[in-house]
Amino acid sequence: MYGTGLAKGLMLTLRHFVESYVDDIRYGFRKYHHSTDNFGIRQGTQTKGVITVQYPDEKVAVPERFRFVPFLIVEDEDHPTRAGKDWCTSCGICAKVCPPQCIWIVRGNDPNTGRPVPEPEAFFIDIDICMNCGYCAEYCPFDAIKMDHDYELASYDRTTHHIHDKERLSKPNSYWRSIAPTRAYEEMLARGTWEHKDAAKEARRGAAASRASAPPPAAERPAAPQAQAAASEASASGETAAPAPAAEGATPWTEDEAKREERRRKALERKARRAAKRGS
Repeated sequence: MYGTGLAKGLMLTLRHFVESYVDDIRYGFRKYHHSTDNFGIRQGTQTKGVITVQYPDEKVAVPERFRFVPFLIVEDEDHPTRAGKDWCTSCGICAKVCPPQCIWIVRGNDPNTGRPVPEPEAFFIDIDICMNCGYCAEYCPFDAIKMDHDYELASYDRTTHHIHDKERLSKPNSYWRSIAPTRAYEEMLARGTWEHKDAAKEARRGAAASRASAPPPAAERPAAPQAQAAASEASASGETAAPAPAAEGATPWTEDEAKREERRRKALERKARRAAKRGS
């Protein structure tokens, strides 16, 4: 019937209007009293009717995946090795995929060699052009750029105040983990560590260097010259020398070394058999 949708809409508006007063009477206007924090009651699932948020004294809690102006992640100041270090490597992918082209990056250079270094010297975002699509954060291979929750950016100076530079865009990693704990945890699982990829590589490289500089165990030290001479004589004669007994509780070879020794022994046996056939 013509006009049914209009009548349903008006009835819905009337129901919200009536339920607003009924809900206020039920709570005795305690929801609007500032002596206690009743914001959770007003924004809860049990609240009915029209809700008025007393902004700016009250602010609606934004969801975790809320997107606004991007920001750059830097290491916390208490980081042991990379305090204040940028996660951004100035690769330029965010600027390439940005639909309104509102991102400008200047790659840093080494002052001694003049070669480019993987960190931005300057980073600008025009928030008047930014459409908050989140492509920059989605395509960043280093998780270095994220979407912020700060939406109160109005000002009277749009020519300079609305162009965010690197100093204003940089925020610590702890800030990102505080506003989006679930997403930060999911990214950690995908990345394999809470650290930046470069920090994880440096840690692995340092651990490998420490293992290489450490003296080898007694079981892995090279044999004495007499033992080496005896082994060479045994190999020349076609005989297999018995391995020297290892110290109790020590493993003289790893599994891979044992396999190589077994292949070497079999090769010597085949060589001895061929020499015996030629001699006969």
